[in-house]
Amino acid sequence: MTNNTKQKPNGTGKMLDEGGKSIVALMAALLVAIFAFQLNASMLSPALTTMEHELNTSSDQIGLTQTVFFTAAALFSLFLPRLADLVGRKKVLLGILIATTLGCAVSALAPNVTILMLGRILQGSAGPMVPMCLIMLHVRVREEKRYTKLMSILTSVNGGIAGVDALLGGWLAGTFGFRSVFWTMAGIAAIAIILVAVATDESTADDTPKMDWLGVVCLGIAFLAAYLAINEIQKLAKANWLMVAVLIVVAAIFFVAFWQVEKRKKDPMVAVHYLKQRRTWGLLSTTLLTMTGIFAVMNGVVPAIAQDPKFGTGLSASVVPFATLTPYALVGLIFGPIAGQLASRFGYRRVLRAGMLVTLVGTLFGIFVAHNPAIWTLVLISVILGLSYAGTTNIMLNGLGIVLSPKDNTGYLPGMNAGAFNLGSGLSYAVLYACMNAFTQSSGQVAGYSAAMVSGVILLALAFACSYLIPKPEGDEA
Repeated sequence: MTNNTKQKPNGTGKMLDEGGKSIVALMAALLVAIFAFQLNASMLSPALTTMEHELNTSSDQIGLTQTVFFTAAALFSLFLPRLADLVGRKKVLLGILIATTLGCAVSALAPNVTILMLGRILQGSAGPMVPMCLIMLHVRVREEKRYTKLMSILTSVNGGIAGVDALLGGWLAGTFGFRSVFWTMAGIAAIAIILVAVATDESTADDTPKMDWLGVVCLGIAFLAAYLAINEIQKLAKANWLMVAVLIVVAAIFFVAFWQVEKRKKDPMVAVHYLKQRRTWGLLSTTLLTMTGIFAVMNGVVPAIAQDPKFGTGLSASVVPFATLTPYALVGLIFGPIAGQLASRFGYRRVLRAGMLVTLVGTLFGIFVAHNPAIWTLVLISVILGLSYAGTTNIMLNGLGIVLSPKDNTGYLPGMNAGAFNLGSGLSYAVLYACMNAFTQSSGQVAGYSAAMVSGVILLALAFACSYLIPKPEGDEA
């Protein structure tokens, strides 16, 4: 329902109906928009082999299309939330959804891998979908406790839609071919366009200067170089270490250039004094270390134990998700709203630290799993980490990116936080797999699995320590 009889400031430089658009309709629109992104990220995983066969290409080339998508998602996340502050959040969100829909259509019609990559780049524009939706929700719902509860519902689907997305993707690809997966994604994105157009209000930041495109380019190049360096490091023995060194130097040079540009710009993308504050580096350090410590555990090491015929449970690739990723995603989806309720009562930081502690304990339990592989131990670690990371820590880190943002630049911190999530996920494979492979060569496969878990525990302990650097959000723990 819409009440047009009374106007009030929404705290973002615009006026908003007191009733505004229906909160239920708004939540439905934002949930479908997040679904549209999440399907692009997770629905293709079981269809990759089918794509390889139907496009008559190699697994490396298909894997590269995934890398292209996640790289594009990371880059778009850096600046689109800030652009939305300046030109209109609803306008940018609709643009993202239109680009995503077109990308799905291009991918569905792709005659070869090159065109498929173009489609995946367009789909990557949906990278900042979650922070964009959370910002729009925060603009509409100003009462912090209510916002926290609703935010947790939106964010809980970010870890996978209870595993149904991957299962549906596998069924569609096996029954109708991989193109049907992309058409399904396009249909969901098209529905999201209609719902966002009807159910959301337009808003901007208080001040709307011109976009700092020079700052965007410098930060984008620095981030891309660092991201590509991490991607190359993941190849370990096959990595081109000269290329890694060059990319790291390029990343450093352009980050320094970005800092200098922001110091001199009248209206920078991110004011330097914000970059120096704990709200920025405290949160980004915590997010980066958390993702590095946990992402490859559930998405790599645990499935590897499940499929290992000699030192694991020897489950087939089609059965593994039911023992690992499905319980993980399902528990995260269920517990997310509960975590939101807890945060509205005890504060983001306390719930974050509780989630991080249980995540650390769950990863320690991974050492037991490595030495005692069984279906019940796989399910148990998946449930523990689904509750503690997917259902709590991930949601609190996303939420803090919104509530810690300054009113004059609400987009920069969620965007950079999304970049930290992406960097951490790549770095996780590089670090944990390096430890796993080193110990496997010297002490055997079980020692390798254990070493990966131990390295994850160390990184999570560092992340927990960094969480004490995150400042108290306004209105938190009242």
